[in-house]
Amino acid sequence: MQPKTELKRSLNLFDTVMLVSGSMIGSGIFIVSADMMRHLGSPFWVLMCWLISGFITLCAALSYGELAGMMPDAGGQFIYLKRAYGRLTSFVYGWTVFTVIQTGVIAAVAVAFARFSAVFFPVFDESHVIWRIHGFEISATQLLGVGSIIFLTYINTRGINNGKIIQRIFTSTKIIALMSVILIGFVVGYKAGYWSVNIHLPFRDQTHNGSGAHFNLTALLSAIGVALIGSLFSSDAWNNVTFIAGEIKQPQKNIPLGLLIGVLIVTVLYILANVAYFMLLPALGSPNGLSVFERGIEHAQNDRVGTAAMFAVFGEFSEYLMALLIVVSTFGCNNGLILSGARLFQSMANEKLFFKQAAYINKNQVPSKALWFQAGWASVLCLSGSYGSLLDYCTFASLIFYIVTISALFYLRKKEPDTPRPYKALGYPVIPGLYILLAGAICIDLLIFKPQNTFLGLLIMFLGIPVYYFFNKKNV
Repeated sequence: MQPKTELKRSLNLFDTVMLVSGSMIGSGIFIVSADMMRHLGSPFWVLMCWLISGFITLCAALSYGELAGMMPDAGGQFIYLKRAYGRLTSFVYGWTVFTVIQTGVIAAVAVAFARFSAVFFPVFDESHVIWRIHGFEISATQLLGVGSIIFLTYINTRGINNGKIIQRIFTSTKIIALMSVILIGFVVGYKAGYWSVNIHLPFRDQTHNGSGAHFNLTALLSAIGVALIGSLFSSDAWNNVTFIAGEIKQPQKNIPLGLLIGVLIVTVLYILANVAYFMLLPALGSPNGLSVFERGIEHAQNDRVGTAAMFAVFGEFSEYLMALLIVVSTFGCNNGLILSGARLFQSMANEKLFFKQAAYINKNQVPSKALWFQAGWASVLCLSGSYGSLLDYCTFASLIFYIVTISALFYLRKKEPDTPRPYKALGYPVIPGLYILLAGAICIDLLIFKPQNTFLGLLIMFLGIPVYYFFNKKNV
């Protein structure tokens, strides 16, 4: 008896938007602005980085809409690459998603969920080491992270409706909560007076020891390239909705619209959240400062900018308020990542480019075995403690594959001019071309200024080539 491999279309436009925005909003928006401030020293350029990230992501989303309309099948980006460039390219993408991009992000988000859960349940604090041998440690935080992955995976194996309900509830909740943080920040921050000082701070040119006397365009561009890692990572995972195209109603219409609406919502929220931060706190400060005001945004304790900003409003209670928001945010984010990622691996298995068991569809009409394969590797990454480094690798790898996928838009326009395209990329060829140029420039910047992490990211990608021939030979 052959296993079932067909999925049921049960997600509407609202679910699509919730999946796009819910997968994007994790813990990054509450943390990464501190590191961006240390690189740039200027709130203006930090806001420009968030704007650039949003613009780049929107350009990519508009381009993906055309491909999604042409190929409304489960697997998304894997299917697009296979059709344009063949099995090897699509496998290397799928391999990188499985080893680094999807599972690495799931692991990192799970650990963030566990870290902030420890605010309410101290037993899960990172200092609580459960097992230690020869320098290798497993903490209670990691175990809770693994537990959350297993729990969400189990819930999603029980049917698409379970994952859909969780996504709707948690994404709606965190969007409303983030909007509340922004509104509070604007109302209280208007009186604080920090904004007018912050917005005029110049770029901190590290090549001149912080002196603003010598403006160096090259130094600014390199600093922006490195700072963009944080904002791009916080804006990533928007493409996950294409993995689950086989379960979306009217995918030719709902995927392009869902991408556009979801990315716009998140981009606007991210920019406004950072404006609120700069209204509530001084941008600059001392790492040895005793209060959130003395430390400023750039030296917020543990980089928790959101918590520091809310401290200006709610005092000590802010730690619990922001912890609750991040717990909700990361839980909903991981549900979207887990729900969608398994569909890619199921699609690979259908093409005999992954373990054949991953193609299995259970009685609840979901790829349960693909879900458990994904959960298993993400849990290994959680326990290994390597997820932090993997995030640097996966941001670079994601950009590379976004560039390759969007180049497929140009290639398929020439190769298949008569193929029906229910949606055509807005601004073609300017917007897709602009994305390729901007993302390419960021990749070059990272290769120059973060060579170790980016070359390791490339190594992981190229390791997929011999693995491809292993699967190919196995299935001849």
